[in-house]
Amino acid sequence: MSMDETRAPQGAVASVEEPPRHWSELSLDGLRAYRRRLADEEERVSYWRRLAHARIDVLEAEAHHERPLHIDELVRVLGDTGQGRGRTALVSVHAAEPLPDLPVLQEMWVTELDPNDAAAVADALDRLRTAEQQLTEYRKALHGRLDQATKELIGRYREDPVSALVALTRPHTRTGGLA
Repeated sequence: MSMDETRAPQGAVASVEEPPRHWSELSLDGLRAYRRRLADEEERVSYWRRLAHARIDVLEAEAHHERPLHIDELVRVLGDTGQGRGRTALVSVHAAEPLPDLPVLQEMWVTELDPNDAAAVADALDRLRTAEQQLTEYRKALHGRLDQATKELIGRYREDPVSALVALTRPHTRTGGLA
């Protein structure tokens, strides 16, 4: 599922792809494909959430300086998650992929802000936090659907354990890995 396939109202992300009315409507391959689409979308949304968080972190850090941040300060701001761990997640999102349907995100990546303009920074932070919250809610819904699909997949594998072996011979992720 892509954001382009399901258009959302202005300011909201697309709705999460609905599961079938009855899981039996999906073949095993169909179930795997449905789950893969959800996982791909979750990866994409998580990527944009991380970018929104990074933009928030930079704006907040710049607000406390009289000058632009130096590279070592940017590394510290963007590398510290507050939990002692750096942001190291790798994603398969491509730069050419469109932004989720959040108009505020489109303008945030092209908006130049004067870090000394407190009102502009506060407005940008409010818009980013709104976008981050929308992405978070959408991601939670994706996780719920992923959990449902995974539960169904596990149930089918329990009924027919041999059917799980196809994953070893026919990878079905776009990166070639096993699901």
